[in-house]
Amino acid sequence: MSIPQIRKPIVNPCAQPFWDATRQGKLMIQKCTDCQTNIFYPRLFCPNCHSEAIEWVESSGRGTVYSYSVVHNNAPSAFIPDLPYVVAIVRLEEGVQMCTNIVGCDPCDVQCDMPVEVTFDAIDEEFTLPKFKPVQSESIQ
Repeated sequence: MSIPQIRKPIVNPCAQPFWDATRQGKLMIQKCTDCQTNIFYPRLFCPNCHSEAIEWVESSGRGTVYSYSVVHNNAPSAFIPDLPYVVAIVRLEEGVQMCTNIVGCDPCDVQCDMPVEVTFDAIDEEFTLPKFKPVQSESIQ
């Protein structure tokens, strides 16, 4: 049995700035300049006021685990070497939520409301994935 190749995200034009920024180690979200709503996932218009006046802004990259699941078995899959791994919803300080992975700790140590910060995982020259790791106590302000 062969392990499938890693599938890369399909990037539509409105999300290209997000992926370009991750390659530079920046986590970007959108913001509506009309109603000031922060937006994530990338969209063509504001889900709050329907304005097309959207700009990209850099996120702090800090947040908390809102929900998570530990994956212990995912065969056949390109992710077998990563088992067990954590799939989580992280609520950023800006109020938006992202589906991501929690890394840098034992999966058994992950908890809801745990403070996390972004880290970047370059999977190849084209894609860098934003993931999150626990905030070290000296980083908490």
